[in-house]
Amino acid sequence: MTDRPEPVSPEILEQLADASGGRAASAKLKDGVMTLVLDVGGLGPDERASLERAVRAAGIGVPGVTDVRIAMTAEKAAGPRIIAVGSGKGGVGKSTLSVNLAVALSRLGFKVGMVDADIYGPSLPRLLSSEGVKPRAQDSRMIPIANSYGVPMLSMGHLIEPGQAIAWRGPMAGNALGQLLDAHWQGTDILVVDLPPGTGDVQLTMLQKHKPAGAVIVSTPQDLALIDATRAINLFEQANVPIIGMVENMSGYACPHCGEVSDPFGHGGAEAAAKSMDLDFLGRVPLEIGIRRASDGGEPPAAGTGAESEPFLAIAARVAEWLRKG
Repeated sequence: MTDRPEPVSPEILEQLADASGGRAASAKLKDGVMTLVLDVGGLGPDERASLERAVRAAGIGVPGVTDVRIAMTAEKAAGPRIIAVGSGKGGVGKSTLSVNLAVALSRLGFKVGMVDADIYGPSLPRLLSSEGVKPRAQDSRMIPIANSYGVPMLSMGHLIEPGQAIAWRGPMAGNALGQLLDAHWQGTDILVVDLPPGTGDVQLTMLQKHKPAGAVIVSTPQDLALIDATRAINLFEQANVPIIGMVENMSGYACPHCGEVSDPFGHGGAEAAAKSMDLDFLGRVPLEIGIRRASDGGEPPAAGTGAESEPFLAIAARVAEWLRKG
């Protein structure tokens, strides 16, 4: 006997996530009775009934569970507008762009938060100098972690040990994303979400349950990166999520010794792709060792006043203009 319901184990959470497609949350167990919340938003009556039966069967199948009580929710209170930052592929500097966009928007007067949706490879704790910090919880929801840059954030990197691998299937990853996005974001106007590479389960969960107000697409000028960026754009367009614009990252390298500018990844590819798809081009970020060093040190260049902050501030100004029109 316990005085209060206890959270269920990760194994049971995975069973519920599989049965619900990631829609079950806040599962607790007391005296053989399992209680949970089931998000049925966007589902018809028959779909809701079928989903409820599947989740109830999964709960009753747990040893020691005699009853399953389900609270179904379909509507959520209005929250911050979500800006999704995607790329279609890894290695294009999307996380660095996401962090600096959030910091620059904060400097422009927006109340900004950040979610690291790269469940399997979280990097935002390093980029915002909050490694090793654990979030607190209130009313079964996490409280975002504050930092000196005025951008509260949450990441799976705050919940696991450094270097620990996360070997979860799609529904579990989607459920984890929901926990991050459904945290206490009161007082936040804009939520910048750094998506993982590709167009997989996490992206689909985002689009189905937490529809972004708009998306920023990051690419290098390289043709291979642009091919994958086009896939990401197509995914957002299928979900009727507006594309705010494209950013060309790693665009040009100035030799620190002679000053000559070279283009290891090409030049102008993202701008040309944006033009061909009738999308706004938000700007370029050069390939600079100073940006890399500052980012690895947890000091976003956009928080400073040097030349390295200028590309991010210019891109944020374009995004801010889009947000104000909306």
